[in-house]
Amino acid sequence: MKTLQSTLAGSWYPGSEREIRAMAEAWEKSKTPDEAEAPSKTNALLLPHAGWAYSGETAWRAVRAVRGAAFKRVIILAPSHRVWFENRLVAPESDAVATPLGTLLIDRDWLDRLALRAPVSRSDRIHAGEHAAQIEYPLLQLALDGLFSVVPLILGDFGPEQLAMSARALASLMDDKTLLVISSDFTHYGRDFDYSPYGVKGDATVREKVAATDQEAFDRIAACDPDGFRATVKRSGATICGRIAIELALRAFPARTPFVRQRYATSGDAEKDFTRFVCYTAATGHVAWPPPETGALSAEDRAFLLRVARESVEHAVRTGKPFPANRFSDAAPAATRAKMGAFVTLNEKRNSALRGCIGEILPMRPLVEAVTARAADAALHDPRFNRVTPDELAGLRVEVSALTPPKPVASWRDIVLGRDGMTLEKEGCFAVFLPQVAPEQGWDIATTLSHLARKAGLASDAWREGASFETFQADVFHE
Repeated sequence: MKTLQSTLAGSWYPGSEREIRAMAEAWEKSKTPDEAEAPSKTNALLLPHAGWAYSGETAWRAVRAVRGAAFKRVIILAPSHRVWFENRLVAPESDAVATPLGTLLIDRDWLDRLALRAPVSRSDRIHAGEHAAQIEYPLLQLALDGLFSVVPLILGDFGPEQLAMSARALASLMDDKTLLVISSDFTHYGRDFDYSPYGVKGDATVREKVAATDQEAFDRIAACDPDGFRATVKRSGATICGRIAIELALRAFPARTPFVRQRYATSGDAEKDFTRFVCYTAATGHVAWPPPETGALSAEDRAFLLRVARESVEHAVRTGKPFPANRFSDAAPAATRAKMGAFVTLNEKRNSALRGCIGEILPMRPLVEAVTARAADAALHDPRFNRVTPDELAGLRVEVSALTPPKPVASWRDIVLGRDGMTLEKEGCFAVFLPQVAPEQGWDIATTLSHLARKAGLASDAWREGASFETFQADVFHE
């Protein structure tokens, strides 16, 4: 198991378990007048991410609302401070992260399911150099006793379509056993932050004005108003480093999600010096996530189809011939005998590179037969690649996409990235993309359709006029 060690212990927060627990005990003994009653069944936290000497006690005011809760996993949305990238949620490559309080496993299954619906990449380098997610790990371990896995996600800049795609993906995977943590400091004030609209005299009136600006932004969070939050931050210029993470969460939340601020503080409060300071907000919320998406295929159905696909690929590669399409029909569960379109995709495990993908869109035969036939085709007959060789089999990951019937849409504007697969037809030319293509590449709709047009053998802008489109959805699962 590969574990990503903390790069903050001993500097941003204490370096030993004894010191960490002693600091938390000191926080418990203090209470401030501005503390509010946390929502019952808190399952979302907004936390600052500065060193504990500055923001730890503020963060604890919210974290302790989930003390002892039986969450199975914690999703952390955090901004990138040191590396610039676009339209990506970056997870660690490692299998676990470690602090002086112990090791936390990364929920690889949840992360893989997210990666089928949203633009996810992996980098230990980015996570090792970024404090915004790491600083939250020991706080959560103190509250939840370490009995949970984590999915830390670092966000760069996002276009609106990719942000909406990621929000839909996040919402579709959340449940009552999952805690969402949004990591963000609020206004960074001072000349070196390029934000000092109230001057740099350093008196308390500056803090009051900045606090009012932050309150206006938090009011939009409390109202679950992502558009209003974005507009407020743009109008005020408030230097809220996690604004993208906050907006992503707000776009994932159902309407009327209550959020309560537990504490507001600044790094200048102790010395009363407000020439340069950073503001911290801690808040708690209860999100009534919609019921998880349920498809016609159960976990057992998916496991059966993956086994069918794997055996079909291996047989075709080793013998050069496909199984008969009905090879597995007698043993097939009822749901897999329904007529459905299907694609089988082969990716290299080491780098997720595509190695083959063949399918059929229309529901012409039982799903199990479509998977059996198309698995062999993906291994032997994808015209973009040489045939898969026996030496490659162990290094491939098999993925199955079970499709709903395609339906015409009036315009490309009706296509929803991350949800819809799509077909384009024009002048006798045709091409298809599965729903996961745009999330995997981090494309917006224009980029997606340009690639789709080129795949059909047309000019990259041919989708803009005279093309017809159909959309479909897919139940996507892989080994």
